[in-house]
Amino acid sequence: MISIPLYLAEAHDCSYLDQHSSQFAYVHPDFSLNTDLYAQLIAQGFRRSGSHVYQPYCHSCKKCVPVRLAIKDFQPSRQQRRTMKNNADIQVTIKPAIFEQAHFDLYLLYQQSRHTESNMADASKEEYIDFLSSEWCNTLFVEFTCAGELAGVAVVDLFDNALSAVYTFFDPELSKRSLGVYAVLWQIDYAKTLGLDWLYLGYWIEQCQKMSYKTNYQPLQGLVEKEWRDYDPDSFFL
Repeated sequence: MISIPLYLAEAHDCSYLDQHSSQFAYVHPDFSLNTDLYAQLIAQGFRRSGSHVYQPYCHSCKKCVPVRLAIKDFQPSRQQRRTMKNNADIQVTIKPAIFEQAHFDLYLLYQQSRHTESNMADASKEEYIDFLSSEWCNTLFVEFTCAGELAGVAVVDLFDNALSAVYTFFDPELSKRSLGVYAVLWQIDYAKTLGLDWLYLGYWIEQCQKMSYKTNYQPLQGLVEKEWRDYDPDSFFL
């Protein structure tokens, strides 16, 4: 068993819930990480932002629940099948996690449309690539193109037995295509072709619409009290 040093960051206003504060425990930046170690950490509820790996550590709140989808048992809903059909003309290209100007331009366009209140809308090239890529993780940039034009990009981490959905951004003018949903469905299909077990979807927060949608993908598991439990709509993993 490897001992991994953590440090506790200062508490700050929660980005997801009003009138809440949040705090994170980070893997110390001097500790050398790799994809295999991160695979173990993500199974314990950690996530990454760039090369920084963290976990919520809020003393008075346990609303951030790490979730993952059981790939082999997934059955798309009628609406999800319709989304796949509506995007049958999308071309997919898997690329390494390196900077491309077209990706960056689309990222800024997406941020300026969806997150105008965030400083992400003014991100520099360095901030953009530092946020999505990592020095040590096996990360993919998945391009979605339509009629030869870039429509969206899904950032995905690849492990021996799982994928992890890191971030997705797309052309706001194509919002009717539900490209965010399509990106998740594509990742599920890709994980199936690779024979993987799980798709990690980050944190589920019941009271936050931006995070609660993840229960649309079933069968979902949540990590509660260090134990992966099947989602129950009546008990919300508890």
